[in-house]
Amino acid sequence: MSHTAGRVSVRVPAKINLQLAVGALGADGFHQIGTVFHALELTDLLTAAPADSLSLSMTGAESAGLPADQGNLAWRAARLLAEHAGIPAHVEFAIDKRIPVAAGLAGGSADAAAALLACDRLWQLRLPAAELTALAAQLGSDVAFALLGGSALGAGRGERLRPIEGGARFSWVLAVAHGGLSTPAVYAELDRQRGPDQARAASDPDAAVAASGVLEAVASGDPELLAGRLANDLQPAAIALAPYLAQTLAAGQDCGALAGIVSGSGPTCAFLARDQAHARTLARALEDTGVCRQALAVTGGDARATVLA
Repeated sequence: MSHTAGRVSVRVPAKINLQLAVGALGADGFHQIGTVFHALELTDLLTAAPADSLSLSMTGAESAGLPADQGNLAWRAARLLAEHAGIPAHVEFAIDKRIPVAAGLAGGSADAAAALLACDRLWQLRLPAAELTALAAQLGSDVAFALLGGSALGAGRGERLRPIEGGARFSWVLAVAHGGLSTPAVYAELDRQRGPDQARAASDPDAAVAASGVLEAVASGDPELLAGRLANDLQPAAIALAPYLAQTLAAGQDCGALAGIVSGSGPTCAFLARDQAHARTLARALEDTGVCRQALAVTGGDARATVLA
């Protein structure tokens, strides 16, 4: 299989979880979840070029301190795809990092998805979408959704996806925290809070999400309706590990958000706005409070992975 002569650039969106129901800890050490993923118009840019080895460099506002070796999901994605195709993992990655790190926004998963798409094009593999999705699921729970984008119902560990047809666009403000949170640590805290019998775990996370009305709210496009459907089983655990999140959520409500939620395992808080103008006003007000490092007005619901070259 020959390499192409040119470069391939890919943008893949961040995500938030509009609902996240977490089941009991399984014997395999993982939790089954039911969730509604929602892709945001906030992206990293990954560029892949032909090379004689595998290398990775990063620039951008959110690149500080990130690994540029096998500790990076994009690197691991290239290795996995090359092994699957039976070819050397020869590619040079350059990532312009804009998605906040360890923030509950799946920035690492977005980069892994971008690497799969870019290398598939660069190496002229032309793998079917289902094959790329299966590889994505091996890399992490959110990588498959990063390939899909839009809004989708997630099951299993998040890798089993059903697109929400006709899902509407919504306006959000992301309150980016000064620090990060470890996803495994947040899940461990959730298990500690629930106790040995796991009595407070969702017995059927998929059914919990389906019964909540969130799917209908997403399809309706009505932010007032969606505001009453946002929920996250991980939020109490994230607040326990990062108590300042309670202050951030309260500040968002005080500034006029329709609703607020910790995104995924945190520590980013996502605030729902009526429209883009409201989101811009809300972002300025939140930044003025000083409760977050940055407040970003974004839209979500139809963002997709985009191959630029």
